[in-house]
Amino acid sequence: MKNPIIVALDFPDMNQAKECIDKLSSKIEIFKVGLELFLNTGGEILDYLRSKNKKVFLDLKFHDIPNTVLHAAKFALAKDLFMFNVHTSGGYQMMKAVAKEAKGSKSLVIGVTLLTSLDQDDIFEMFGTEKKLSEVVFNLANVLKKAGLNGVVCSAKEAKMLKEKLGNDFITVCPGIRPQGGEQGDQKRVVTPAWAIKNGVDYMVIGRPITKAKDPVLVVEEILKEINQ
Repeated sequence: MKNPIIVALDFPDMNQAKECIDKLSSKIEIFKVGLELFLNTGGEILDYLRSKNKKVFLDLKFHDIPNTVLHAAKFALAKDLFMFNVHTSGGYQMMKAVAKEAKGSKSLVIGVTLLTSLDQDDIFEMFGTEKKLSEVVFNLANVLKKAGLNGVVCSAKEAKMLKEKLGNDFITVCPGIRPQGGEQGDQKRVVTPAWAIKNGVDYMVIGRPITKAKDPVLVVEEILKEINQ
């Protein structure tokens, strides 16, 4: 199977990110660039990854009125990225505008449903609804698909359900993946890599369990061994 690991470069500066990329270059094809690293490097990290022939998942979670997000999407599309994302809560019209702009592009555009740092209690506190978390995720993902985007960022716990309801070609990109015995950190809806693959995850985003390890390459090898078994 293809390597489904996306390594999250959650670093405050270019030097630490470069060191991680170079160390994992032989094992990892896709790296995620989030707000912290993108802002602290002025976007320069994208050029470095391109120079290393790596694929980029730009994780800036665009969320604003349709016109503003459309222009942000134009910036992302001009960077020839593997993937970038928007927040589904921006609504149908916002996502439809992005999907129309991205049509014919090689870049995948996905939508964030609910952050994996949220759980059922958060849903009630934020929205005052008794709806199950999985139902809220499906509703957001369903609107996203109607708008024409490629898939979602979601918890691995929702991936199988989304594949069954929205089609096997609906892409699921999932953070909150922790190797057996790994620390949970600030994630609430976490699963192991093997569990994730069995439940329909296409790409798993893993940061600290790999990047903070004494031997990141060994951790990647162990994760690949686990999911291939």
